[in-house]
Amino acid sequence: MKAIDAIENYRKFIKAIGILLEPGDISVGTTPSEVVYTEDDMKLIHYIPVVEKPNPVPVLILYAFVNRYYILDLQPDKSVVKKLLDEGFDIYIIDWGYPSGADRYLTLDDYVNGYINNAVNKIRELSGMDKITLFGVCQGGTLSTMYASLYPEKVKNLITLVTPINFDTDKGLLHVWAKNLDVDKVVDNYGIVPGDFLNAGFLLTDPFRLMIDKYVGLFSRIECEPDDKECRLRNEETVKTFLRMEKWIFDSPDQAGEAFRQFIKDCYQKNLLIKNKLKLDGKEINLKNITMPLLNVMAETDHLVPNDASLPLNDAVSSEDKETMVFPTGHIGIFVGSKSQNVVVPSIAQWLKPRSYPEEPKPVPEESPKAYTEEPRPAIEEQEAHPEEPKSYPKRSRSYPEKRKSRKTRGKMVET
Repeated sequence: MKAIDAIENYRKFIKAIGILLEPGDISVGTTPSEVVYTEDDMKLIHYIPVVEKPNPVPVLILYAFVNRYYILDLQPDKSVVKKLLDEGFDIYIIDWGYPSGADRYLTLDDYVNGYINNAVNKIRELSGMDKITLFGVCQGGTLSTMYASLYPEKVKNLITLVTPINFDTDKGLLHVWAKNLDVDKVVDNYGIVPGDFLNAGFLLTDPFRLMIDKYVGLFSRIECEPDDKECRLRNEETVKTFLRMEKWIFDSPDQAGEAFRQFIKDCYQKNLLIKNKLKLDGKEINLKNITMPLLNVMAETDHLVPNDASLPLNDAVSSEDKETMVFPTGHIGIFVGSKSQNVVVPSIAQWLKPRSYPEEPKPVPEESPKAYTEEPRPAIEEQEAHPEEPKSYPKRSRSYPEKRKSRKTRGKMVET
């Protein structure tokens, strides 16, 4: 490299650092919402509908334990949540919070049969619908699949987005590393597995692009002439978007040790889910129990969840109504890239809209008319001695199981 090039690159670097140090507002997750239920660290968030009559069947979005749910609502022009609201859906999402202390003992059973089931029941109560749509993202899709298998009567539709189901693949470094991870040593040492430890692993799956190239790309985009005000305004928005992504990447919650241990062992190392041998609370999860409509969405260049890990789900379920969509983008781009707003979410909405209405009861088939034959009438005395009792029909009412007691005891409901 020539000395003059090095000096020029250094000048750009110093200028870029100055811009990064004056970012202004970099708030995330700004779509209007309210917390409608809390339990321990978990919060159930309801986004305020933006259409007068949303599609009747509500949608619950489940994100992974690693990083934070607001990647799906990063900013108004890069928000899966806002786009779905604009399409007329009633959206809920779970915020897992930041596990700590006694959370180290929480298991996958606590999350699926406890927190998720309680959240689903709350949504059913608020919406008046017997069934909801589950929209699982990444590891959240794996949890959604487990839940749909255990509670098919509560799930109207299942959508999985960049979701690992078959973990027996060597096409992603994450799968290779997880297979050889001594998870017992990690969990026994930490108890609560540090988010920074996990995030470092994700960054190392593609270190040049995730840790170097993005900064080089940013510096090359923010060069402006001194009097170019439009360029400076574009730079300001570019930097804010960049810093929101950086905030999300390094906002890595710690994870409950026992749940992490089971997920690594049973999924990545033993691949029990696709084999219908994974157990929660002693009950095997059988993917054949999934009969509801299924939409399986993948990113073609996903470096964390290769398509080979997601595709087998369609053959593993019993659903007759099932579809696969693959988009030319990456694992993160499918949430926040231009294709996310322009192609991915509209395609998902188009699939989901006709399936977001409650099922109409099937008509009772009429019995064939029978020949009339007069039966002997009982004696008057017998009729009086045994008068016909009036028929009683029990009132139908929906009942919900009592809130599952988790390892922690400070759960509470937030009344709306």
